[in-house]
Amino acid sequence: PSDHFPIMPIRNIAVGRPEEATRPDALKAALAEFISTMIFVFAGSGSGMAFNKLTENGATTPSGLVAASLAHAFGLFVAVSVGANISGGHVNPAVTFGAFIGGNITLLRGILYWIAQLLGSVVACLLLKFATGGLVVPAFGLSAGVGALNAFVFEIVMTFGL
Repeated sequence: PSDHFPIMPIRNIAVGRPEEATRPDALKAALAEFISTMIFVFAGSGSGMAFNKLTENGATTPSGLVAASLAHAFGLFVAVSVGANISGGHVNPAVTFGAFIGGNITLLRGILYWIAQLLGSVVACLLLKFATGGLVVPAFGLSAGVGALNAFVFEIVMTFGL
């Protein structure tokens, strides 16, 4: 039975050494993740803010959804391109987690990336707030008729797709 399913290479998972957190290549990679995530969040959320300002409730129309999807797609393309050769261009903590589980990065490097990604998204929102004169950065919520459990399962499935 075990020959039908590939075995997860658990032996490739590593915590890493403390000095890894201060190595120039690890810090450079974390900076790339910070910049990449900042670009993605700034482009994606900024385009949504601009679209909401230019249209009245346009974000809920089919053309609004296409515009938002394209803005996020182009933003993600640029963000991954920026970091691909330096850090792998993860941009997303779930992708970083997958790289750790797959044995491609150590836990310490993953933590550096997560910190950089979270800080990059926060800085992008602060820059948007400053650049737009205080417009509210859009937040995501559940659609009418969608429960928390439904949204949770949807998030798991979509994150797994990454």
